[in-house]
Amino acid sequence: MTNKKFEVNPWEVKGDIDYGKLIKEFGIEPLKELPEIFENNVLFRRKTIFAHRDIGRVLMAIKNKKKFVMMTGLMPSGNFHLGHMLVVQQMIFYQKLGAKIYIAVADLEAYNARGSTLKEMRKIAIEQYIKNYIALGLSSKNCEIYFQSDRSKDSVKANAYYRLASNFSRYSTFNEFKAVYGDISPGKMNASLLQAADMFHAQLPEFEGSVPIIVPVGTDQDPHLRLARGMSKKFKEHKFIQLSSTYHLFLPGLGGGKMSSSDPNSHIAMTDSEKEVANKINKYAFSGGRATLEEHKKKGGNPDIDVSFQYLKMFFEENDNKLKQIEEDYRNGNLTTGELKKYTIDKINVFLKKHQEKRAKITKNDVENFLYK
Repeated sequence: MTNKKFEVNPWEVKGDIDYGKLIKEFGIEPLKELPEIFENNVLFRRKTIFAHRDIGRVLMAIKNKKKFVMMTGLMPSGNFHLGHMLVVQQMIFYQKLGAKIYIAVADLEAYNARGSTLKEMRKIAIEQYIKNYIALGLSSKNCEIYFQSDRSKDSVKANAYYRLASNFSRYSTFNEFKAVYGDISPGKMNASLLQAADMFHAQLPEFEGSVPIIVPVGTDQDPHLRLARGMSKKFKEHKFIQLSSTYHLFLPGLGGGKMSSSDPNSHIAMTDSEKEVANKINKYAFSGGRATLEEHKKKGGNPDIDVSFQYLKMFFEENDNKLKQIEEDYRNGNLTTGELKKYTIDKINVFLKKHQEKRAKITKNDVENFLYK
């Protein structure tokens, strides 16, 4: 989707995002009343997760303690940063509610799009992503991480997955791909078919059978969902339960806009030192403050566009009353940009110190417990 101010698609996000327009364009629904257990989660309570499509069947499965799957994926490129935590926290949340977690490492898509070798991408996936997942609290007991290039050591499962990706191609046309993605390459078409198989294959009898599946995404990834849903409706060989999905805000990069794994000055990496965090926030974090201290104290700042405040709101200040006080003090000028940045730096560094200690203890065996099931 594009307009004069912003652009959102699976390969690019830029400009000032109007989420209201995206809701209308993509045909998704705002999240309204949810069970109390969801309201206890900061991402839902503060509307960081703001919209959905067909979440009702997943809520019913949770209520009735029935099996369901949360499916997601990772692109093995660059550093794991704070922006990636949005999905990981949802993995852990749904896992605690009883979900089986499926995570696809999109190494074939990355191979076509980014030119890295499969060996290089495997190393990145393990060192930058899977180890951080474990340190953040994901459990291997009800989780399966796999590579698109090597779905399973069980040939029956592997064949079912690749057969589904191939058979999906019968149920979409080039014009449909073009309508969803614009100008595309054969590599992107192949990636879309694989992603459709990623999202639906858990429902095959070789895997979990007929279970609801929820896919949490940013709105930039919705075209993949729409195409996959369309193919599944036409599919003759298996009757699928339609996908459910939720949509979260983009965690802003330090300078505004979406975070980039390839630009270290746009994000806080999970391996950053205390000094690096302080330097990045102080030097690069976009401020909602005024041009001068005198003007700021007189007119106040704007927390809605201030990156430090957004990081507190999404992750690092769990106390709603404290967050509200910070917001009020910043708006009325009692809290300066420097003070807000210092508070955020301290919060992030306390979190990262604990996280890095946990990550350092992860063994090769810990990683292997998540793979090849």
